[in-house]
Amino acid sequence: MRVRRLGWAGVEIEAGGERLVIDYVRDLSPLFTGWKPGEGLAVPSGKVTAALVTHLHRDHTDASALANALTPRAPVLRPAPGHGDDVDNVTTLPAERELVLHRLAAEVVDAWSTRDVGPFRVTAVPSVDGLGDPQLNWVVQADGQRVFHGGDTMFHGYWWLIARRFSPLDAVFLPANGAVVDAPHLQPPSPLPAAMDPRQAAAAAEILDARYAVPMHYETEQPDKMAGYVEVSDPENEFRTHAGPRAHVMAVGEWLDLAT
Repeated sequence: MRVRRLGWAGVEIEAGGERLVIDYVRDLSPLFTGWKPGEGLAVPSGKVTAALVTHLHRDHTDASALANALTPRAPVLRPAPGHGDDVDNVTTLPAERELVLHRLAAEVVDAWSTRDVGPFRVTAVPSVDGLGDPQLNWVVQADGQRVFHGGDTMFHGYWWLIARRFSPLDAVFLPANGAVVDAPHLQPPSPLPAAMDPRQAAAAAEILDARYAVPMHYETEQPDKMAGYVEVSDPENEFRTHAGPRAHVMAVGEWLDLAT
């Protein structure tokens, strides 16, 4: 099995001649002001067997990108819809509508459920979303190797349960930008980052006993973001400092071969 970083939180996993993507997007304009679609992001290396999404924020679920990448009727495995009214779900409704518009074969899955898709065995594991929206993380197994994808989760108490079931992991992809979110519908704002910062990501990698710990969910050029979204200034170097030898920073488009 080998894994490729697609940019932001996007990952491509290849095994047995087939491909799976997690949180693949081409358009980050809902988050970054003036973003040009595709800028700083890579496309999958071929047609994709299945897609996993961690949550329905538009910087993690891009239905148009998935429609172009997936084979016909390929499954899109996703968490449950948000709770409450349209104000509660304001950050997930655009992606919900787009999944229907593009007629994708989206399937809601529960935490700890497992599916076999082609050569991949995928398990949804618990996660905690910084805005209170439903979120899953994913463990993907193929060729005797295991990869964890952390979406933009906060640090939480499920790490040890995940580790008991799946560690050691060959590679873990973890958010590391420590995003502080001050949104109009979430007042007063949280005193905690809505996604893990580099120190927290390094702690999660240690608990999961990762061979390679890859930071993601950050932009090195720090483009203009939507109001009320502030990232750690240098997540790569901070993550290297805290994660030590297991830290493995990847450029967008770079492959990591787990068989070596």
